Amino acid sequence: MLELAFVGAIVGLISGFFGVGGGTILVPLLLILGFETKIAMGISVVQMVFSSVYGSYLNNKKGTLDISLVLFIGFGGAIGALLSGLITARFSDTTLELIFLSFAIFALLRLFFKTKEHKEQKKVSKFILFSIGLPLGALSMTIGVGGSIILVPILVGFLHVPLKKAISAGLFFVVFSSLSGFISHYLSGNLDIKSGAIIGIASLLGVYVGIHFKDRVEEKLQKNLLVTFYLAIVVYLIQRIFV
Repeated sequence: MLELAFVGAIVGLISGFFGVGGGTILVPLLLILGFETKIAMGISVVQMVFSSVYGSYLNNKKGTLDISLVLFIGFGGAIGALLSGLITARFSDTTLELIFLSFAIFALLRLFFKTKEHKEQKKVSKFILFSIGLPLGALSMTIGVGGSIILVPILVGFLHVPLKKAISAGLFFVVFSSLSGFISHYLSGNLDIKSGAIIGIASLLGVYVGIHFKDRVEEKLQKNLLVTFYLAIVVYLIQRIFV
């Protein structure tokens, strides 16, 4: 229990600090602790419910969350995430780990390419926003990650949303996808609710601290820390799958 609580606090800190769901970090940590792949991904979904709801509440309180921006993306993500438990059940552990590895490599590489920010935010139809969320919710919840690592560059690069606003929107998207993912994984029998609840509750403290420091740390240090995390995850997964 103490191990899970510690893991939850660390993941919550990362989630709040970097504006991500935390699954990219949590799933490998749970694999190291000996959890089966599908159970680890299910626990990650439970944790994201806690961290994303609380994190979005804090972001809204600070005035950095534009709810209307992500509402229809979130609806699409919620519907897509309802399929995640069925998709997860159809794949082997090795296949899921390979998909997760691809996701982690994408997240790592993205940090080396600066997304160009624009002055004016684009206005797009609700259908396009919904269409962005649908596949993102299905993919991200299948492997137990929030999806914000993909959503943020879409918001900034294509919809011209300011970066800090996009980060808050990304975490709010995780609220929709993780709640639906929770239902889907529960119905598929991939949830260890007790372990997920311990990690989720402990993550709330970490989320609070992470969001508190998010705007007080130099961007270069923030990026270097995230690169270190993702690099360690990629190395571990390659060793686990191929060695």
